[in-house]
This record gives sequence, structure tokens and C-alpha cells, in this order.
Amino acid sequence: MTVECVPNFSEGRERATIAAIERAVKRVPGALLLDSTSDVDHNRTVLTFAGEPNPVAAAARAAVAEAVARIDLTKHQGVHPRLGAADVVPFVPVEHATLSDCIALAHQTGEALWNELRVPVYFYEAAARRPECARLEYVRKAARAGSSPDIGDAPHPTAGCCVVGARGFLVAWNIILETEDLAAARAIAGEIRESGGGLPAVKALGLALPSRGKVQVSINLTDYRRTPLHVVFKEVAARCRERNIRVEGSELIGMIPETALYATVGHELRWLNMRPELVLEGRLRMERNK
Repeated sequence: MTVECVPNFSEGRERATIAAIERAVKRVPGALLLDSTSDVDHNRTVLTFAGEPNPVAAAARAAVAEAVARIDLTKHQGVHPRLGAADVVPFVPVEHATLSDCIALAHQTGEALWNELRVPVYFYEAAARRPECARLEYVRKAARAGSSPDIGDAPHPTAGCCVVGARGFLVAWNIILETEDLAAARAIAGEIRESGGGLPAVKALGLALPSRGKVQVSINLTDYRRTPLHVVFKEVAARCRERNIRVEGSELIGMIPETALYATVGHELRWLNMRPELVLEGRLRMERNK
């Protein structure tokens, strides 16, 4: 049985902190660290690791503990929304595992984070214990409005809260626009996301990239079978043309399932960072054959 964990940490600039969190995962036997992606503007790092459920859960707890010890949210600056030093910790079924397995793993992990680290936890997606917390964006709004966590009470003084969940594969990627017009990026994001009447399974934000002098449409594609990546890219490109904005290209955050990538063959995505090691199943085969 193989599950994946894709935790997002609120640090994308301090290499020593990022390396310490990576080492925490690597020290757990049976947990395979497959990828680490950081962004200085988001000030955020996304890790991808996989293995049997118990080692993956142990690696998640170890990584969160390192983040709690090293990241101080009271000093954090970045364009990406966040609630915690270890912001989100989703578990994903990969091989011979079910969503139910990952729900159990999420709940066990959430209990451990509070008991061991005193970090309150909200559960989201399939692991949500309240209907209003099923979607991550709703959890963020509820937390900011003062809604109590599912486990624990007041936020940790420097590490905030953690959002732990179980979900299917999600493709996180950004479409980079050759403009500094943040209002345009936000407008396009609002037009394409499902909640605004746009494309099914699309979540999107318009974010500034000060280090590049550009903006991006930051996308979480929650079901690439309902809406393939190239459909999203085509829609963003069309809305950019209406505004006389050029699309530089798109960049993957974390990893992508083989079927999601193969579905885009023959379509334009203008990848800026795609390489074979970022295809989940292929990377797993490479690691197991070492």
C-alpha cells in the first residue's frame, strides 16, 4: 500500500530551514522524499514524499515538528495565504490505498500534532469533520473569523494552526504573465475558478511575483479528469489576449500524475520547469529500483 503526503510549509527563502525539514523526512525509514519545491515570493515550500502509511505519517509528524521549531509566523512575509508554519498536510492514496485509509491517517496525524506539538488542527477535504471545512479556502476563512479548530484551542504562538486532510491527486501549477498588473491576474483568476462560475475543479488566485517583476495565476486543479490542464491554460491565454497580456509559460509545483501529463500531449502549456523526475509514478519506479 502506497500513500503520498504533500505538506506545504511557510518558508521558501531560508535554505537551512528548508534543508532541515527535508532531512526530517529522509531520516524516517520507508519514507521516500520525491520532490521539494520552494518559491521566494510565496515564501513557501512544498514537499512530496511517499511510502507505506505508517512511515509516511511518521515523516509528516517529523517534518511538521521541524517546521514548528524553526518557522515563526509572526515574522513571515509572503504572497500566499497561510494559517500555519506547517500550513497544510494532505494525504493522498497512490497504490492499493483508499481515501478511507488516508482519512484515518489524517485524523491520527492531527491528534498527534496537537498532543506532541500543541499545534491546533483543522481537518479538510475528505477528512473534514464539519461540512463548512471541506474546502481549504473555507477553512482559511473560518479560522480568520474565529472558528475553533477541530483539535486543540488557541493557535500556537509562533506556528499558528495546521490544516490536515485526505484527498485525491491535485495538480498545483502557476501560469506566469508578462505583466505587473496584479488586478488583471486577480480578475482572470476570478473568471476561471469554479466558485466564480468558471471551469470545474479549478481553484485560482492572482498573485504578485515581486522578485520577477511579473504576476501569476496560481492554480489548484482538484480533478484533472474533469478539466485537463490544457483546457485551463487555453482559457487563461484567451483572457490574457483580451487584455493584451503575454503568457510567459506555466510551472508545476510539486509533482504530477502520469495520466494528467499524458492528457496534455499535443497541447500547448509552455512548461518552464517540466522534467521526468516530476512525474509521480515514474519517480516512484526510479526510487524503488535504486
